[in-house]
Amino acid sequence: MIKVEDIDRFRVPPGTSLRLKDHDAGWENNDALKELGGQKVKESAREVLEQHLRELAEQQDLLWASGIYAVLVVLQGMDTSGKDGVIKHVMSGLNPQGCEVHNFKRPSEEELAHTFLWRHMKTLPRRGRVGIFNRSHYEEVLTVRVHPEVLTTENLPPGRRGKAFWKKRFDDVNRFEHHLVRNGTLVLKFFLHISKEEQKRRLLDRLTHAEKAWKFSASDLAERAFWDRYMKTYESALGATSTKWAPWYVVPSDHKWVARVVVAEVLIRAIRSLRLSYPKVTDEKRREISAAREQLERE
Repeated sequence: MIKVEDIDRFRVPPGTSLRLKDHDAGWENNDALKELGGQKVKESAREVLEQHLRELAEQQDLLWASGIYAVLVVLQGMDTSGKDGVIKHVMSGLNPQGCEVHNFKRPSEEELAHTFLWRHMKTLPRRGRVGIFNRSHYEEVLTVRVHPEVLTTENLPPGRRGKAFWKKRFDDVNRFEHHLVRNGTLVLKFFLHISKEEQKRRLLDRLTHAEKAWKFSASDLAERAFWDRYMKTYESALGATSTKWAPWYVVPSDHKWVARVVVAEVLIRAIRSLRLSYPKVTDEKRREISAAREQLERE
């Protein structure tokens, strides 16, 4: 069975100079995957994921009952890297009443009239809830950096848009997330790392099968042409914004089910580290419970 014993191997150390080529998108160096192979990897990962979903549900129940912390899950990755699949399969173990998913597309006129963090601030999860950003505020230091012409739509004050500009944006992001953590929001960030070869296979799969064709967008191929630039931009952003309080995890995603197991494992361990417990029942509450039970039993 697949085991993720050393979860820290996926964590980006703060202040590191990240090289994505040092992170295997297929996790080929995992002996379990080598021995199992294709279908057995999927079956084994499903078994582990089912176990994780049960524990994740328990941890969410504690999160909701305690009402002290919130959890923000940030998902980033190239097209077809599996963000929707992670939400569908990993978060299926969560109670929908305590879970919110937000997808961030092109900013509206109202959003462009505010700072780049504004639309993300107003969708943050409340205490006791899990919030998921499918793409996030990181688009402003990733996609916008790859396509700097987008900055002309953001109504920014005049000034140069060089390295110092992007460093300030990284600083803004780090301070924003530090503020969240200090006030009780657990911030977990996942870069779903897919190889260019695997993306090609998945895009062709979409074009070949009618039931998947609806997922295809011409922009998928357009953005693929910027692959190398995206990789360099991700390296820069992840290295500058993986912090002790809000770490990035580079998740090998060529095997979808393995990626889902890794995300679930990180999420469970992080919530468990909060050492949550159910609220204590006061003596007055016990008396209320006892009286209510007696009343019902007399009916």
